[in-house]
Amino acid sequence: MTDKNAATRDYSETLFLPQTEFPMRAGLPQREPLLLERWNNIGLYQKLRETGKGRHRFVLHDGPPYANGNIHTGHALNKVLKDMVVKSQQMLGFDSNYVPGWDCHGLPIEWKIEEEYRAKGKNKDEVPVVEFRRECRAFARKWIDIQREEFKRLGIIGDWDHPYETMDYKAEAQIARELMKFAMSDQLYRGSKPVMWSPVEKTALAEAEVDYAEKVSPTIWVAFPVVKTTDAELKDARVVIWTTTPWTIPANRAIAYGPEIKYGLYKVTEAADDNWARVGDTFVLADTLAESVFASARVEKFERLRDVDPAVIELVAHPFRSVAGAEGYWDYNVPMLPADYVTDDAGTGFVHTAPGHGADDYMLFVKNRAAFAACGLETVPHTVAEDSSYFPHIPLFQGLRILDEKGKDGGTNEAVMAKLVEVGALVARGRVKHDYPHSWRSKAPIIFRNTPQWFIAMDKPIEGDQKTLRERALTAIKTVEWIPASGENRITGMIENRPDWVVSRQRAWGVPITVFVRKSDGEILKDERVNEAIAAAFEKQGADAWYLDTDGKDFLAAFGYNPEDFEKVTDILDVWFDSGSTHTFVVEKRDDLKTKRKVEGGSDTVMYLEGSDQHRGWFHSSLLESCGTRGRAPYDVVLTHGFLLDEKGQKMSKSIGNTVSPQKVIADSGADILRLWVAASDYSDDVKVGPGILKNFVEVYRKLRNTVRWMLGSLHHFNEADRVAYDQLPELERFILHRLSELDVEIREAYAAFDYKRVVALLTNFMTGDLSAFYFDIRKDTLYCDPKSSLVRKATLSVIDETFRRVVRWISPILSFTAEEAWLDRYPSESGSVHLETFEPTPDNWENKVIAARWAKIRKVRRVVTGALEIERASKRIGASLEAAPKVYISDAELLQSVQGLDFAEICITSGIEVLEGEGPADAFRAEDVRGVAVVFAPAVGTKCARSWKILEEVGSDPDYPDVTLRDAAALREWDAERKSA
Repeated sequence: MTDKNAATRDYSETLFLPQTEFPMRAGLPQREPLLLERWNNIGLYQKLRETGKGRHRFVLHDGPPYANGNIHTGHALNKVLKDMVVKSQQMLGFDSNYVPGWDCHGLPIEWKIEEEYRAKGKNKDEVPVVEFRRECRAFARKWIDIQREEFKRLGIIGDWDHPYETMDYKAEAQIARELMKFAMSDQLYRGSKPVMWSPVEKTALAEAEVDYAEKVSPTIWVAFPVVKTTDAELKDARVVIWTTTPWTIPANRAIAYGPEIKYGLYKVTEAADDNWARVGDTFVLADTLAESVFASARVEKFERLRDVDPAVIELVAHPFRSVAGAEGYWDYNVPMLPADYVTDDAGTGFVHTAPGHGADDYMLFVKNRAAFAACGLETVPHTVAEDSSYFPHIPLFQGLRILDEKGKDGGTNEAVMAKLVEVGALVARGRVKHDYPHSWRSKAPIIFRNTPQWFIAMDKPIEGDQKTLRERALTAIKTVEWIPASGENRITGMIENRPDWVVSRQRAWGVPITVFVRKSDGEILKDERVNEAIAAAFEKQGADAWYLDTDGKDFLAAFGYNPEDFEKVTDILDVWFDSGSTHTFVVEKRDDLKTKRKVEGGSDTVMYLEGSDQHRGWFHSSLLESCGTRGRAPYDVVLTHGFLLDEKGQKMSKSIGNTVSPQKVIADSGADILRLWVAASDYSDDVKVGPGILKNFVEVYRKLRNTVRWMLGSLHHFNEADRVAYDQLPELERFILHRLSELDVEIREAYAAFDYKRVVALLTNFMTGDLSAFYFDIRKDTLYCDPKSSLVRKATLSVIDETFRRVVRWISPILSFTAEEAWLDRYPSESGSVHLETFEPTPDNWENKVIAARWAKIRKVRRVVTGALEIERASKRIGASLEAAPKVYISDAELLQSVQGLDFAEICITSGIEVLEGEGPADAFRAEDVRGVAVVFAPAVGTKCARSWKILEEVGSDPDYPDVTLRDAAALREWDAERKSA
């Protein structure tokens, strides 16, 4: 603070200016790897476990990412959120452990190996299954190692040296044990029902493996002749259905109608000669849809003849009845059945039903078995093979494929429609663009296909409490804290409405369904000795042991069974069963994760945290697995976050080119910028990210970093011996300590509620508003210019020290690298870390609401003064606030009382100030939001101090130091004396 016109002495060397090696420019891309290396060298993870001994446990069980590619920004959002949970819970006083894991089995990896095979002209079916599985294992291993380093680079602290993997031998053994528990309790069964099937990948799919994408499908209106009715006037009529899957018509076995829908009998009275719907045809249709049906059929005129109760129509004929070349295959009757799911929103009001190709269709069959049996259908028929071709026993269409090997239209729809035209059953056709299920991996459309699969029953009473799996799960949901709370309703609805769990897949890479089926009666072999032999073999050889023992001799003969009497199942388990079982071989098995949870009367907590899609994925499968084998949920808290969108709110897509690479953000700006973005985002909804958004966070980060840097620089001059006791602190310092006590409560509450955006808001407002723009701004003159012995200066440093310790701790779960860098700058240590600290307790006497109320009023008055000075500065009448000595008129009694007894010029950073009671002149400056305060500008009078730049009349009063104020003269005298004595 020297002036070019001051005396020849350079006063800058006498000022206590901030000194720190903590750089203004963060250089995070270069500095963060050094901190990661340090954490590794000091064994930070192990130290955290040591410091956490004896505390209640908070375990965040990692939902395993898939080991098949580089991480993306969605991974970064997920892992950083998890890391903030773990670090903040540790600092709140828990033993908060994080063990990362990976999902290693299943179709995505298998598909990659098959792609490599196809590129080399290699046939997967010619490769021994164990060799193929080893290649899958190696592929997963490669990507685990890559992803591990990418996750660590984000600053995630966890047991990276000992993660869990679903392909670990012990994990595979435990997954098999869990499946065999379902078998032993009769929850596992082999059945035949329609499942979502990928013809491209030739396997069943779970709902979580299906995405919905736009697809253009053919639509057809098909007429079914009435063959049995109690209404004689309907004997020549036809019931019309509408479908977007013409290929399912050969599998039709019923028509469903809505009991509450109004139907009528309609007659075509005028139509073109070449029309499929001809003059004189009579159709039964829903009244609200008749007009649209006839419009689609190009019927020019039609007449409604009368009401129709569809219940009077008992049977109709399949449109292919007696068709040439079918040898009577379709000469069965088709029952008309009521169904609640039929609506009159679109179509005809009647729903074509193929029990082998739809969930509703199948359930209608189950509900009306007697009606189907009367029409010759005892079991759900099989019509389509694994490649989506019709089986050889289906006349006219045998061998035709619905979808080809790339998922494109295989021509079956056209063939079916042509045959419907030939038999006179097609009323109309069209095309519709709609959302259709596609395989998440191949991106190809799927079909619903009846096929033998292994299921876990949802509605079968389980031995013990006699509750069904559905009942157990619905009860368990209510014991869990869902964040946000809407998650409870979401998963409840899914559990209430889900069908039996399809757990089998027709692939090679995974944990096999380790059961033997007796050939004589189809029953599962139940023998705990066999089960444990299988698990023991898996622990030694992995799940490959199932394939090495091709005929089951190793597992069966040793216990007196003849392998020839049994079928060894070769399907593998749904990977969602794998990940749903992770709690059994991670949380329950590892000594550092074992808990006494609240459901067991303890105080430990297990949290699951994933994207909101996992209500139908990992949260769902884990809940079912645990409820089926343990009767309770595997978690106490479930937190979900949204998906990523670009800055315009669009879904991110590589094809659009709007993705954000976390690797690039880290290389350009550092991981702490990503972490700050995650923390400040409302993760309960979809989260936007893009270059502009991240640029804003770079600026927010810069302000936070500079505040920390200034504290470090100021604390260079602080000695513990100079700490000032609370009762000796000036009131301003006690006000700042009150703010710290308030923040301590608010930040702890926000972290406990996993509300990181609130933590960011609280700290940003405090550091930029309360500290930088207020407290530090006021006390800079004291810190820089007061004598070294000044009590106010020592008090200020004491409060800055308290503030630094708390602020850096509070922000460390979010800005993990920056907080560590700042902490080590202040507290150099060979093995210390801010992450080994807990949130520092706040002394009770810091809270002072009386002082807080007074300083809220003082800040109001100050805001009016600074507003007035801004106008003068903008008009270039002054350059700095120290050039001013305004008059402040205060008519509000409470505001006037609040500033009395203060050096208000110091608070407003002016050289002088005059506080007067009254309204003030009409042309005085006033702020709209502060009533009763008016400011009249006046220039400071006197000489400018060459050291502190204050303009005061007292400058020159000390003959030894004629160019400075008396305060600065005292500081110089003390400074010079100290130098002389040294």
